Amino acid sequence: MTHYMNLQPAPFYAIQSGEKDIELRLLDEKRQRIRVGDFIEFENTENSNCKMTVIVTGLHKFPSFEKLYASLPLLRCGYTKEDVKQASPADMELYYSKEKQKKYGVVGIEIKLK
Repeated sequence: MTHYMNLQPAPFYAIQSGEKDIELRLLDEKRQRIRVGDFIEFENTENSNCKMTVIVTGLHKFPSFEKLYASLPLLRCGYTKEDVKQASPADMELYYSKEKQKKYGVVGIEIKLK
């Protein structure tokens, strides 16, 4: 199965370059359908002609980004050596409220370029 998601330019290019191989998302109804072996087509939010397809190699489910950040290697989640020391679960609250995290949980989607 192929899933479709939008992605901002910085994480898009980090995946494309191989620097990032875990995409962090809310485990809402859409993401609950993702299975290991599925494909995800990411579309760059600033250029709809810029797309890439990845294969899902793992799913890491947690009740909150706080638990996820304590368990997963953040350098694989889009942080760099320069900013990983300031990484905080609160960074994800820009996208997903604590209420939504509590309702759905969160997921680190481990991926590999197709």
